Amino acid sequence: MTVRALLPTWADWKPALRSPGSDLLAGVLVALVALPLALGFGISSGLGAAAGLATAIVAGTAAAVFGGSRFQVSGPTGAMTVVLLPIVSEHGGPGVLAVGLMAGAILIVLAVAGVGRAVRYMPAPVIEGFTAGIAVVIALQQFPSALGIGDAEGEKMWQLAADAVGHYLDRPDPAPVVTALLVAAAVLIGGRYLPKLPFALVAVAVATAVAELAGLDLARIGALPAGLPAPSLGFLDPGRLGALVAPALAVAALAALESLLSATAADAMSVGTRHNPDRELFGQGLANIAAPLFGGVPATGAIARTAVNVRSGARTRLAALTHAVVLAALLYLAAPVVADIPLAALAGVLLATTVRMVETASLTAIARASRGDAAIMVITFAATVVFDLVTAVAVGVGIAVLLALRAVAREAHLQELPLDDTDHLAEEHELLRDHIVAYRINGPLFFAAAHRFLLELADVTDVHVVILRMSHITALDTTGALVLEDAITKLHHRNITVLFAGLREDHHRRLTALDALPAADHLFAHTDDAIAYARDHLPAPART
Repeated sequence: MTVRALLPTWADWKPALRSPGSDLLAGVLVALVALPLALGFGISSGLGAAAGLATAIVAGTAAAVFGGSRFQVSGPTGAMTVVLLPIVSEHGGPGVLAVGLMAGAILIVLAVAGVGRAVRYMPAPVIEGFTAGIAVVIALQQFPSALGIGDAEGEKMWQLAADAVGHYLDRPDPAPVVTALLVAAAVLIGGRYLPKLPFALVAVAVATAVAELAGLDLARIGALPAGLPAPSLGFLDPGRLGALVAPALAVAALAALESLLSATAADAMSVGTRHNPDRELFGQGLANIAAPLFGGVPATGAIARTAVNVRSGARTRLAALTHAVVLAALLYLAAPVVADIPLAALAGVLLATTVRMVETASLTAIARASRGDAAIMVITFAATVVFDLVTAVAVGVGIAVLLALRAVAREAHLQELPLDDTDHLAEEHELLRDHIVAYRINGPLFFAAAHRFLLELADVTDVHVVILRMSHITALDTTGALVLEDAITKLHHRNITVLFAGLREDHHRRLTALDALPAADHLFAHTDDAIAYARDHLPAPART
């Protein structure tokens, strides 16, 4: 795919300029919802509230202009913070910025390579498992702020939360806990009955005002710069880039997956729209290249903000762009006010977000679907909480692939005559008297099924001719072809002739390349021809 095909066109913006009212209103509403989330996720990522705002503004602008979805709203997300914290711990803030830029470049390569459609192959149990796991991890991240503990330590989030609880029990303070729980309750209850109103912002504003009036000793966000910093590449250290390749690949994979899933969800919530997955990757790539230049963390499409955008009446990408512009205005004009927001209030917003992330109906449906799907989901969930997101996805997909291969391999089997409605029992008995047996190979003959196929075929006894009907083989890989050759060789050693009927052209080419075909005069287009040949060439003693 060419870069030109991934660039925005006039058609993207023409409807917005013709009737911008609904998009402008939707953008303002999304910005009010996004402000506390950007602040909270910036803090959770380890780079601070200013980094979260910079990400929402810069990445939100780039993705809105260059992305492949009309409705996608991009910025810092909870899933990304889960991946970023270990990077911050090992490589520091500059390492995170470098990883974001490298991940952006990887996303652009993926877009040009046209791999955006690969997300459709992600198993649903894996998606639900890591989504629920991310929700738990984000909730655990909020324990120190919600408990008013500033010196909690722990390599993993569950360790950090446990340490925060231990510190809190030593010096309990109800103010931050009450603040976080009341904000979370307000966001959840308000969002349930009046989903279009920015209850997160309202709850945070009220909590900030009450804390000021009551003189509560709550930890605050602290001073914010009155605007975006000048763009800079000072964070790049060429000597350390090699050590950042693996984290960059992980960030790029998560950004691609989360953004494409969010864009797919936006399509489902709207009517008659479909995003361009490769262009979406391209837009997210540019967003992640631009954000670190201004001190922002890696970004993805954000499903919560995208859903608000769609439900607020957005029609074009102008809404997402408006959201970024409004956030920029708030940063430049209201930085001192934002600096006074209690961390416990932001923790409450994020706790409410984790509750909304978990789709109980989907989890229940997958758990009931099959034991295999339930196991994949539970293992992915546990790995996300205990280890990290990348490990969880790798393990979940690996198990899903193994279970899928096992299920597909079971479809491959030998079926003896009679094989269809034209076959009759008398004809079958006549073939057996002539020491001829015909089998149809059903399903895929590939590495996962080949060994069992060889065992089945090797059990053939008391025959002189085996006719293999090949037309129902759905797939044949190199392992299957070699096993087929091995089975033919073993039958030949027992003086059993093997005939092929109905061999597909593509399978013929593969078997020819591997020198795995029987003699040319043992290949037939139809089973009847193979049976006739077998009867004409049987040794005389076989006819009883």
